[in-house]
Amino acid sequence: MVAWIVALIAVTVAAWSTARMYQARRDAYGASARAELIERQAKAAEARTTALTEEIRQLARKRIPAAATALSHRTAAVPGLREAAGIEGDAAHLLTEAVQAVRTAVLEERGRVDAAARSAMRGTSAKIQSLLNQSQHLLQELQHEYDDPRILQLDFRNELALRRTQATAVLCDAWPGLARQNSSLVEVVLGAQSRVAGYERIKVANHLRQERLALVARAAEPLAIALAELLANATAYSHPDTEVPVTVQQSAGRGALILVDDAGIGMDDDALKRARALLAGPSEVLLTELGDPPQTGFAVVGRLIARYGFSCHIEASPYGGMRTMLRIPAHLLTVMDDDRTLSVLAPKPVQARGAGAAAGPAPGAPAAPLASPAPAAPPLGTALPTPSEPAGPAGSAAPVPAGPVPEPGPGPASAAEEAPPAAGLPTRRRRSPRTASPEASTARQQAPEEPPLLRTPEQAGAAWAALQEGTLSGRRAPERSAPPASPSDDQGDDET
Repeated sequence: MVAWIVALIAVTVAAWSTARMYQARRDAYGASARAELIERQAKAAEARTTALTEEIRQLARKRIPAAATALSHRTAAVPGLREAAGIEGDAAHLLTEAVQAVRTAVLEERGRVDAAARSAMRGTSAKIQSLLNQSQHLLQELQHEYDDPRILQLDFRNELALRRTQATAVLCDAWPGLARQNSSLVEVVLGAQSRVAGYERIKVANHLRQERLALVARAAEPLAIALAELLANATAYSHPDTEVPVTVQQSAGRGALILVDDAGIGMDDDALKRARALLAGPSEVLLTELGDPPQTGFAVVGRLIARYGFSCHIEASPYGGMRTMLRIPAHLLTVMDDDRTLSVLAPKPVQARGAGAAAGPAPGAPAAPLASPAPAAPPLGTALPTPSEPAGPAGSAAPVPAGPVPEPGPGPASAAEEAPPAAGLPTRRRRSPRTASPEASTARQQAPEEPPLLRTPEQAGAAWAALQEGTLSGRRAPERSAPPASPSDDQGDDET
């Protein structure tokens, strides 16, 4: 019995020992597993911390500067997260929000800076424009008092500076600064041409069906500014030896169209896309987006388009460069009154000019007498015929009248006229006035006074052009030595 008790105790002790050992091994295994798990968690936390640190570093060094650059350059790429898998969702979302917050803050600050710059430039442009207008009036007075071609050059450079100042004011949302009345469309085109440095290369062709088609007063000066910018751009980006054709025509929808072509270098796809975006009339154009130096031509045209309602499109030109089409809607057009006189410099419509040339004289109108050819001058050494000795064909004797020849009446010039000329020398006739007979003076007094002949605008323009050419040739006659060219001689109208 005792043995059984001892055996039972031994078995119990052995089972308890075995259980204790198994529990100890389990505890040890659990402890090692927990230690390994803690170690893995620590390594993962350290990796996440390192990745987050690298993302913050990339955010500060690359993503934020790239986001600010992309605001000015649309094609600039903004990098994303370096290791998206190693960043938790909340951390990645917060990093993206940080980039958006920086972009918003940069836009707001740029808007405030741009508004301040616009305000300063608007005030400065108004003062400069006022001074240039005063200089223009003073130069016009000097042109009437002094006949010096350098005054014309000063006036032209003053006009170039005034156009640049007007463009800057328009870009800063200011008024163009000049009020006009209803103006002929062709005269507005000529006015825009006179504001460009290469105006002599611009050739205007008038294809209007209505010669007196005009712009309303509020759109005349804005259209002149916009067209001057397009013409300056065309002349700046084309060779100086090429022409810039400008065509003015009426469209089918009662509007008008102005085409400007150039044989320049053209545009690549990015530049063309950018130009079309500016010509579409965006609501806001930042001054910092116009480059350095700023190219304001298309931006100025876009601001005027958005404000006054005309449109502009640019495309490749058949001349090799670019073609800009400035469309004027019908509500900005009118017709000038008949009492308004058009400028003699304005080209006539091509259709009207061709029809007038082919029409001929009106029915019932007297035909114009044909002008007889002027007699050829005799060669040197030939005696000139006198009034008592009419000229005949060479080598033939003078015809003798059948009846008696009446002798010339007495007078102060009879002796000089009857004197035979010296052989081989031309005769110099006396220019003393002769007394008219009483019958001729009475007939002249009784004859009705004819009205003065009216000259056409083309004839008046040709006369003034001949007068100006004569005065210029007279000034160039002394061959005065010109001063050496200086950088200030540049007309200052480069690309826009």
